[in-house]
Amino acid sequence: MAGASLVLLFFTSAISIFLPLISAQFFSHREPTANLSTVWTINPPLSPNLTYPDGSAVFPLLIRGSSGPSFSFGFYCTPPCNAFLLSIFIVNTNRLSEITLNSSDLPQVVWSANRNLLVGLNATALFSANGDLILRDANGIAVWSTNTSGHGADTLTLTDSGNLLILDPDRRNIWASFDHPTDSLLLGQSLKEGHRLTANSSATNTTSGQLYITVLDGGLAAFVDSSPPQLYFSNGFTNPPNISAVFVTFNNGSLDIFALFSQPGVPDMYIALPSSSSHQYLRFEDDGHLKLYGWSGGWKFLKDVLDVFPDDCAYPTVCGQYGICLNGQCSCPQAANGDSSFFKPVNPLQINLGCRVSTPISCEAAKSQQLLALTNVSYFNYLDPSTASIEDIDTESCKQACLRNCSCKAALFQYGPNASSGSCYLPSQIFSLMSNRPDITHYNSSAFLKVQTPISNPPPPLGAFPEATPGSRSWRKKLVIGLLVGFILAGLLLMFIILCARRRRRGEKLEEEDKFDEVPGMVCRYSYEELKSATKNFEEKLGQGGFGTVFKGTLSNGVDIAVKRLDDTGEGKEQFLAEVETIGSVHHINLVSLIGFCVEKSHKLLVLEYIPNGSLDTWIFGEKATALDWKTRQNIIFDIAKGLSYLHEECRQKIAHLDIKPQNILLDQNFNAKVGDFGLAKLIDRDQSEIMTRMRGTPGYLAPEWLTSIITEKADVYSFGVVVLEVICGRKNLVPSQLEEAGYLIALVQEKLKDNLLEDLFDKHCGDMEAHKEEALETMRLAIWCLQIDSSRRPSMSTVVKVLEGSSDVHFDIDSDLLVGSGPFM
Repeated sequence: MAGASLVLLFFTSAISIFLPLISAQFFSHREPTANLSTVWTINPPLSPNLTYPDGSAVFPLLIRGSSGPSFSFGFYCTPPCNAFLLSIFIVNTNRLSEITLNSSDLPQVVWSANRNLLVGLNATALFSANGDLILRDANGIAVWSTNTSGHGADTLTLTDSGNLLILDPDRRNIWASFDHPTDSLLLGQSLKEGHRLTANSSATNTTSGQLYITVLDGGLAAFVDSSPPQLYFSNGFTNPPNISAVFVTFNNGSLDIFALFSQPGVPDMYIALPSSSSHQYLRFEDDGHLKLYGWSGGWKFLKDVLDVFPDDCAYPTVCGQYGICLNGQCSCPQAANGDSSFFKPVNPLQINLGCRVSTPISCEAAKSQQLLALTNVSYFNYLDPSTASIEDIDTESCKQACLRNCSCKAALFQYGPNASSGSCYLPSQIFSLMSNRPDITHYNSSAFLKVQTPISNPPPPLGAFPEATPGSRSWRKKLVIGLLVGFILAGLLLMFIILCARRRRRGEKLEEEDKFDEVPGMVCRYSYEELKSATKNFEEKLGQGGFGTVFKGTLSNGVDIAVKRLDDTGEGKEQFLAEVETIGSVHHINLVSLIGFCVEKSHKLLVLEYIPNGSLDTWIFGEKATALDWKTRQNIIFDIAKGLSYLHEECRQKIAHLDIKPQNILLDQNFNAKVGDFGLAKLIDRDQSEIMTRMRGTPGYLAPEWLTSIITEKADVYSFGVVVLEVICGRKNLVPSQLEEAGYLIALVQEKLKDNLLEDLFDKHCGDMEAHKEEALETMRLAIWCLQIDSSRRPSMSTVVKVLEGSSDVHFDIDSDLLVGSGPFM
């Protein structure tokens, strides 16, 4: 009996110890570190996972913590759990570091690797033998990587502070998740100058949204990511000194701003926060608020760091695009007479989602546009006076400036007591507007929204006069005499001008040659006779362009060259000047190099490096198309992107090529691509967001904004997108001999995109493209991103390069409507 009593006592004690753990439901222990060649796969029946009451689930790979909130690295999903984030999340654990499950401690995601491209079941995370952490989807495509192979890494570890580290054998950091924030900051983490927290697109969509908060030399600043970005919050130094770096650190009790110009380790400014003895994190939310959350038996909201506005109306997306916010309530713009026909809610049941114009604004019908006046309406971006397009201007001039600019969506006029002088803002994208109270804001403001109206009756034809009356006959006689005298004087003036022009022409010829005596970056200036000899009197023609002809030649030292002889026309001279200005001083492996030039009397010639495999068009449209496999095509696309990225972002001035097409892409002996023919290029100063220029380029490759003659380097991005489609599809964008849509590649792409059948357009001559179907489709989606009608929605070329490298993703929210009107733009 005594033995039975002891056994009963033992089982009673065991049940009393383990029953709480059983009722809480717990997850088995996981280590906080991993070694090289470790592989994890999302396979619910086999992979340890835990599903929470709200339907979300976690697949922990690493866990670091003790009893209470702990950090875990693994996969996370929300219902229906068919798409996964590789992420760091906070979970609740017991004293054995086992995850416990209850409704008050749902997992809190604080970092993610693949927010813009979720993976599916059977995706894998691999800490490779080379020290690279790689995420692959079930099809084997690499979605994300730390790019740390070859750096001697040997350990992956999750720290107590939630920092995922890759370390070398000496425990030195090779890579840290703290250096790559997404939308959250953890205690001890810093946000460095130029880095940003980007909010999710919505509460249920993890992709990067339009709102971000970053650190500038003036401190902390929050923006809407438009073109250009629009500021809505700033907290920092009023007159920032000349400092080397600025960063913000999230500490317990404060958000500290350091500028490194005063006492080391002491913040130069701080934002007070509630302190805590447990876990906290800051998250930049999709509504534009930066919120502090803390653990106290469950996760609780503690403070809004950006809570400096009278109400939510000062946030840029509170009422969506074009929505007007008044006391937290949203409405769509109306005319002064109550006419509400110009704007409609995006969703009548959710007015906070914004409004849309009833008739889309068309640059082709600019004459039928007008401005809808809204008095006492303000805009959040007034916070940044530097973004005002025009200062010290009156209301009417501000309105006319918007009507003349196709990209302008509204004229926003901020002024003091006198409307004859104010600041004029001309944004290309309108977010939430707000009602203005001059007694509170101490300024007046009016908004004039651009709307499209039906085309009015045309004016009388030019030259139509009123019917003559007897009283007007004497007036007609005077008019005839005046016209005769005017013609005689004009003829004499014309003769004088011709004589002066002939005298000046001789001097201009010499001055024109002298312009090029000090051209930067030139290797050599050749005489006409030298180039005539090198080309054997221009015997072997390589190609014909709109402004000249290209010949093959060989210099006396045996170097093969291509000599471009420019026509002696006004446009030919302009092209020559453009080429010398641009490629004369830039050098990149993916740009055709300028070796020298010749300016002699009427002769103008460029000496370029000889590219043996000729232009891209002969390889993708002609009989040679079968020679290019998928990898070669992929490398060509990558090379073009790198060349354009260099022109747009790495030169002293931005260089817009403005004539990107296969005929201007040359291939060397190894099929490396080089961008050539800079005859239509334009230089853009770094402080210019756009330039105005006459239409130039080639039909089929022209971006829609050419209709306004106001362009940016994004015109090249559009042309690049067309070229990418041509490379993959093996056909020209415009084929006039074919009927309607069949003759326009972009129209076919739009149709197939909507039907999810893009692979139908693959070049049938490329035997292995089908084997690389996913890569080809992803590249087509990148091209479609580049073809967005709104230039501000296109990626930069540096972003394109990152996507092609695999270090970034194609934007999730791309518009599938690629046509201007009902067909090709040009």
